[in-house]
Amino acid sequence: MSSRENRPGVRGLVVLAVLLLLWWRVCRLEIWSAYLLPSPGRVARALAQLWTSGELQDGVLTSLRRVGLGFLGACCAALILGVLNGLMPRLAAWTRPVVHFVRNIPPLSLAPLLILWCGIGERAKVLLIFLAAFFPLFLNVEKGISGCSPALLEVGRAFGLSPWRRFWKIILPSALPDILVGMQIALGYSWRAIVGAEMVAASSGLGHLILDAQYMARTDRVIACILVIGLLGYLCNRGFEGLVGRVLRRGTDDGD
Repeated sequence: MSSRENRPGVRGLVVLAVLLLLWWRVCRLEIWSAYLLPSPGRVARALAQLWTSGELQDGVLTSLRRVGLGFLGACCAALILGVLNGLMPRLAAWTRPVVHFVRNIPPLSLAPLLILWCGIGERAKVLLIFLAAFFPLFLNVEKGISGCSPALLEVGRAFGLSPWRRFWKIILPSALPDILVGMQIALGYSWRAIVGAEMVAASSGLGHLILDAQYMARTDRVIACILVIGLLGYLCNRGFEGLVGRVLRRGTDDGD
């Protein structure tokens, strides 16, 4: 790996170090009370306590499971409906107004309704994550499928490709960048929704730990759990980027 490829990671670490130093300095100057902004050392101790007690591991595993289920469900539904809308403009004319209406409703505002329908179990929380992830992916899939170049489709017809082969060989590869971007955005939205989902009558997960720490006035625990959520989201995003890069490279090698 070249030094040029390493630069973004090094710069990111430098920025994090500067932010950590500023945080520590602000706490040393006592600009805000330790209750409102605990020091990095205090947050690190709270994180160690959560790890030692096992609460952190349980919360991480629970949140990962919920995010995974909600994200995978959103991927399946958005891919199917997005492809249908992209291939059938008449269907899209009927469904697009509904989609644009519902996507502007914050998923968390539907929490009371989902609890009435699904109870306070896992289903309501996974559905909240599903709703947060579905719409950005659906819109990107529809855009990618419907935006395929007519000239490419005409070439496929000239070569006698069947509709299915045109879809598989021309439309889908053309839409793949939009689909992958939509999946990456949806994954980020899933992590953004997890705290709200786990604050809805939950007894486990990172969101529950944050809410529990708020009730106990433990700002250090709140910040610790927020940092863990940010780190998990970052790692999932990097893992997704690595997986996508590997798949695309394999596809290029196969094409060669």
